[in-house]
Amino acid sequence: MKAFILSVVLAGSVLMIDACAVNPVSGKKQVVFMSEAQELAMGKEADPQIIQEMGLYDNKELQDFINLKGKQMAAISHRPNIEYQFRIVDSDVLNAFAVPGGYVYFTRGIMAHFNNEAEFAGVLGHEIGHIAARHSVEQQRDQMLSQLGLITGMIISPEFAQFAEQASQGLGLLLLKFGRDAERESDRLGVEYSSKIGYDAHQMAGFFSTLERKSAGEGEAIPDFLSTHPNPGDRHVTVDKLATEWSQKLNLKDPQVNRNTYLKRIEGLVYGEDPKQGFVENSVFYHPVLKLQFPIPANWAFQNSPDKVQMAPKDGNAMMMVTLAPGKTLQEAASAVLQRYSLKALESKELSVNGLPAVAIVADQVPAEQQQTQQQEVVRTLSYLIQYGGNIYHMIGVTSSTNFNNYLPLFTSTMGSFKELTDASKINRQPERVRIKTVKQTGSLQQAFVTYNVPSKRYEEFAIINGMKLTDQVAQGSLIKVIEH
Repeated sequence: MKAFILSVVLAGSVLMIDACAVNPVSGKKQVVFMSEAQELAMGKEADPQIIQEMGLYDNKELQDFINLKGKQMAAISHRPNIEYQFRIVDSDVLNAFAVPGGYVYFTRGIMAHFNNEAEFAGVLGHEIGHIAARHSVEQQRDQMLSQLGLITGMIISPEFAQFAEQASQGLGLLLLKFGRDAERESDRLGVEYSSKIGYDAHQMAGFFSTLERKSAGEGEAIPDFLSTHPNPGDRHVTVDKLATEWSQKLNLKDPQVNRNTYLKRIEGLVYGEDPKQGFVENSVFYHPVLKLQFPIPANWAFQNSPDKVQMAPKDGNAMMMVTLAPGKTLQEAASAVLQRYSLKALESKELSVNGLPAVAIVADQVPAEQQQTQQQEVVRTLSYLIQYGGNIYHMIGVTSSTNFNNYLPLFTSTMGSFKELTDASKINRQPERVRIKTVKQTGSLQQAFVTYNVPSKRYEEFAIINGMKLTDQVAQGSLIKVIEH
């Protein structure tokens, strides 16, 4: 990560440190560390890495929708001259984010929580606002490096966090957090841009309440979208006031909300974890498509993404990662792995893992020259390269040489338990999906849930995704969301 960000951000910065640029939104001069060309290059380089890390959501209609609205909004923004790209990524995390150079990403998780097009448009305008005001450039000026948290709520020792960094370089841009002034400015731009393309920006204010309820109701960490934002209550009031001002300024007689149109558009949207991407049950990771399984160590956190699974204890003293290795043979894969991670093999042996051909390698990392005097402890690794189903899987355990013997039994036990998945109930596991239902009789939202046999333990969760309270009245014939397989 460090190498990636430094190569993009610092390249040429010495030449530019005294250069002033005019901010497209404020019209004021500002000192920045990168030209517009460098900013565009950063986004272009990060985009494929982010897609690899998170995956694109496979729904052409929704992808076309975000592109249509995004291009329409970009055209009236303060930076219509750059080429914007809009993506819906295959993540259940409730989030939206932008990276430098015109790249905007919405998760399917946040798409499931919008209840009309106006809410969606307000958040879209907010993210375009970050790009238009060059907030990422300002943020990079003040804080050149963003810390990569391997797994939420956990710190990985820097000596071997690089294994995760090398596998997911684009995430550094994804985790940029903006200051409150920048967030207020993006809220203002979100209201302005969504109003200018005809939407009711008051709906954007209401969506902030959904975000806060989602966080508080399930005891989750506040999503990145909220993490550095102003107080949600104050934010709601401010955005509501701005929406009224822009509606009057533009003389919007009948601003669009488009609730039913949006709800019908997300019918069938995958909600929550998608089993086909892999899931954990009783401390075992299952991948129905690849038909494999392996255990997750007790009390270890894990993170699953399209190209790898990462696991680590909460003290950050070790990690394991499972990913694909290049090469057609185990020997080719072993050479590629050693080269990729700058490893020097100490010992290796051929073995069988539950009937699958494999190679086990103990190796130390060879530090780069500039790190040799700084690194106090050798990083030691155990790799299992396992040939199965036309692929070679790389399972690597990483810790310090001092701790290696302590973690070796756990590494060996986990890697040695990799095997073919044959359980039909795991292979055929289906995801939950957003289903749009028509209210049969006027009454409370809770009464409507009863009609559709919603489990009582999920009443509040379902109320939040509908942007309502359980006591809110819903009219006969109106549409609501429920979650079903």
